[in-house]
Amino acid sequence: MDKKLEFNKVWIPQRADPFVTRDEKGNYYFTASIPSYDKIVLRRAPSLAELPEAEEHVLWTAHESGPQSLHIWAPELHKVFGKWYIYYSGGMKTQPWHIRPYVLECQSDDPIAGPWVEKGKMRAAKDDKFSFRAFSLDATVFQCNGSWYYVWAEKVGVGKQVSNLYIARMKNGYTLDTVQVMLTTPDYDWERHGFWVNEGPAVIKRNGKVYLTYSASDTGVNYCMGMLTADEDADLLDPLSWKKERWPVLRTDLEKGVYGPGHNSFTKDENGNDILVFHARTEPEIEGNPLYNPNRHAMLQPIDWNDEKPIFSFDNEL
Repeated sequence: MDKKLEFNKVWIPQRADPFVTRDEKGNYYFTASIPSYDKIVLRRAPSLAELPEAEEHVLWTAHESGPQSLHIWAPELHKVFGKWYIYYSGGMKTQPWHIRPYVLECQSDDPIAGPWVEKGKMRAAKDDKFSFRAFSLDATVFQCNGSWYYVWAEKVGVGKQVSNLYIARMKNGYTLDTVQVMLTTPDYDWERHGFWVNEGPAVIKRNGKVYLTYSASDTGVNYCMGMLTADEDADLLDPLSWKKERWPVLRTDLEKGVYGPGHNSFTKDENGNDILVFHARTEPEIEGNPLYNPNRHAMLQPIDWNDEKPIFSFDNEL
């Protein structure tokens, strides 16, 4: 690998909500929201540095009408219960904001080759009368102590709705086993710019701790990352097991020219260093409708650690 990674700069342009994972053979996979919001794409490469030039394969295309026909957002690729799954959200042309979470299941061990089968909308637990009944998106999954957990954002309330984060244990790759539990709501002023938002969860574990980052506020310069922390051995379905940071853990840096960092995922480089994958803008002002401005770019940042938590900073270097 001749190309060297550059951090806190545009890595893959016009790819929002970036997600990276690595398989058992060491291959890296990259997916993200694309500006047209009408398909799910996937790249594979042997290194992070080679992903920007890797071929982008179309795995699935939005329906012509009905559910999953508009606003295909934030896909994530995970190996869950021994199979590859893609978790994503979609709306419908007749009701653009009827956003719900959906699942694709791969029928082989090669996510590029597929084939992929639609499993439909994520299924709530039998006794759950609330989950996925309203605007729901940005699902991620993680494993801890033998159990798989599903975390997502969902709006509640009347009038100007509030986006909270919820968690549930999973029964299989497309069904929840427990009713939802709310982890965080936009409590602080930095989570309430433009909209009251907690969304885009991602999980990294280290030294017996589970760190769950999320994004807050509208998608311009005020977009930023918050974080919750829990012990791995705690009851992760108990909200009191989680401690919320009072301030953002990563936000706009005017001096560095990085605006609105957020909707992240985590991976490791080939040397085992922890890497933050996130999107951000390189201009302070958004032209046109923020939702359809394509200039949210995927970036990388090495993570520093202290004894208790990850340190996210645009000064981090390897």
